[in-house]
Amino acid sequence: MLSIKPSLAKLFAKKIRKSVLKWSSKPVETQEKVFQKLIKEASNTQFGKDHDFKSIKTHHDFINRVPIRDYEALKPYVDKVVAGEENILWKGKPLYFAKTSGTTSGAKYIPLTKESMPTHVEAARNAILMYIAETGNSKFVDGKMIFLQGNPTLEEKNGIQLGRLSGIVAHYVPKYLQKNRMPSWETNCIDDWETKVEAVVKETLPENMTVISGIPSWVQMYFEKIQNETGEKVGDVFKNFNLFIFGGVNYEPYRSKFENLIGRKVDSIELYPASEGFFAFQDKQNEKGMLLQLNSGMFYEFIEADTFFDENPKRLGIAEVKVGVNYVMIISTNAGLWAYNIGDTIEFTSTKPYRVIVSGRIKHFISAFGEHVIGKEVEQALQEATLKSSISISEFTVAPQINPESGLPYHEWFIEFDDAPEDISVLAKQIEISLQQQNSYYYDLIVGNVLQPLKVTTIKKNGFQDYMKSIGKLGGQNKIPRLSNDRKIADALYAQKLTK
Repeated sequence: MLSIKPSLAKLFAKKIRKSVLKWSSKPVETQEKVFQKLIKEASNTQFGKDHDFKSIKTHHDFINRVPIRDYEALKPYVDKVVAGEENILWKGKPLYFAKTSGTTSGAKYIPLTKESMPTHVEAARNAILMYIAETGNSKFVDGKMIFLQGNPTLEEKNGIQLGRLSGIVAHYVPKYLQKNRMPSWETNCIDDWETKVEAVVKETLPENMTVISGIPSWVQMYFEKIQNETGEKVGDVFKNFNLFIFGGVNYEPYRSKFENLIGRKVDSIELYPASEGFFAFQDKQNEKGMLLQLNSGMFYEFIEADTFFDENPKRLGIAEVKVGVNYVMIISTNAGLWAYNIGDTIEFTSTKPYRVIVSGRIKHFISAFGEHVIGKEVEQALQEATLKSSISISEFTVAPQINPESGLPYHEWFIEFDDAPEDISVLAKQIEISLQQQNSYYYDLIVGNVLQPLKVTTIKKNGFQDYMKSIGKLGGQNKIPRLSNDRKIADALYAQKLTK
């Protein structure tokens, strides 16, 4: 991680930048090396024997022998690892399990190994160092840094420790950063999110905070509490706060709200971490997208999202992808995940080097009528509709209304405003125009009178927080899906009387 001395941080940043440029300038060669190493290392595992890894020489061989799996399909192997068996998906036993809440399978146990764990830490470190190398700004390393994350307390299961990824990573903060890192260990161990944020506010208010990091929706809660406590903008309370690090969701819907809460613009670094791997980070302040980590023990495959549910969709390597196409990302890793569908969809913004944006979830889309609307499209539509206005949005989600009381079906947008528009119908119309321009399927359904234009339903102040609390998912790494193909969330919002 970073040295506390800004001058040393700059020297280290130059070294890391050189290293990153070396592998990112040889993407195909880098991925081939990773692929060959993964196959060789796992050839004597149970999974490797079951899939004849010793005969795999090429990506084509791999496609023929290893089908795509999600967690449910890989679970028979994972269950053996959880039971304490060795050499199942990867050599030996994992160091940890990152425990996440699954949808159909209850808790998911994602393995983290001796080989994979350092890549999570290095990617987070490199993101900051690449920022220093680009901007020359390293003063912040002398200040206090806060990382809003999950409880670092770990349990044990058959000799393997388990916890939330952010809690596991907390154990890897270098000694020379411990004095600068906040909140305190005791505060980090508080489970209840609202109690935790109150404690974080109390601890950080007197400090020289220079870096703040976390999922935007939860950092927003922290900022609002600071403003309520002090009556001042966050940027006035923390005069040297100049770097916001975030991941998990698209920042753009939050940007204007954050700039208002802070009172000024601050630099930001976007990360793409997950329990399954640290996939990408923003390496340039003025380039769209995040640098895909091609040298971190992960081999990537990509399937065009439009063909993903076909019987035999084409699996592409890094050399075959194109800018602007929506892909489902498939990974094989040194944690023992093989041709594994993490559920995310991405788009490449560049292939020199390979940079990506997260466009959504393959499960989080609306296609109740064949419209194939994805997360990126609804976020962009909302962003365009509010760009030249004082409208500020706290949170939102979209669901289909298939059986309205009258008229044609439509998309229902549930929006919680900080600063609401005078006329909701004007905003709805602007969102509608943008969505039709982006998505030809949606446009055809509107023009063909299959759907009527979208409608906006206003959510009460803190309504989404109340909903997340009601399902036990307030705080941590949890976030509201931007899209649902059903009305599960929509019905809950109505049932809990969270709409206005």
